[in-house]
Amino acid sequence: MFIVTPIRNSVASLGRGTVFLGEVAVCVLKGRVRWGEVFKQVFEQGVRSLVIVMLASFASGAVLALQGRVMMERFGAKEFIAQLVALSLVRELSPVFTALVFSGKSGAGMAAELGTMSVNSQIMATRTMGVNPVEFLVVPRVLACLIVLPILVVVSELVGILGGYAIGVSEANIPSVYYVNQTIQCVGFVDFFTGFVKVFFFALLIGWTCCYKGFFASGGSMGVGRYTTEAVAMCYVGVIVSNTVLTKIILTFWGN
Repeated sequence: MFIVTPIRNSVASLGRGTVFLGEVAVCVLKGRVRWGEVFKQVFEQGVRSLVIVMLASFASGAVLALQGRVMMERFGAKEFIAQLVALSLVRELSPVFTALVFSGKSGAGMAAELGTMSVNSQIMATRTMGVNPVEFLVVPRVLACLIVLPILVVVSELVGILGGYAIGVSEANIPSVYYVNQTIQCVGFVDFFTGFVKVFFFALLIGWTCCYKGFFASGGSMGVGRYTTEAVAMCYVGVIVSNTVLTKIILTFWGN
């Protein structure tokens, strides 16, 4: 029973989560979307995560350039720092880092908000008033994730490249014009696409997981904290594991 019970609970939770995602999909496909709430969530989620995403991205680009300068100088290839920074950020680092930061900031906020509504019976009250709580509370948040996260990833890539540029020009003494030209020439559509396509899966995963955990939270204020922590942890694991699988699939078709 020590092993069987957790497995049974996990399978039951996965099934209930799948049904929950199906309800969200049905609302979207039937056009039952409250766009006013969607744009409100876009503003809240985007502003909540923008500053920390920019800071993390700038630091990541700067560190890549610093480490790249040390390694490249060993082989007399210092001029390739621009390519190292740009391709690393666009293909891999920015999508994953931004998704993790978004999970910890906006994802936790969504889970806590819905969790508080759940334990205070506010979700049940919406049903009593004849309003579908999934349509009113969940769909706007999930759609906002699908809108906000891709925008944050693009911002992350630009700011990260700027961080690499600052170090490349000031520390590695690479000419400014040369660094910019090398960055523009090395990043092609395939490079951008292979990183960007994963973002929509990450956004759906984060929105689904955090809304599901918050929607079914119980146990008072301590329960809200526990369910929020579980939601963020599941998002972290899901992003990391799915990134590995998606990267393998994408490189199989667009490896060049």
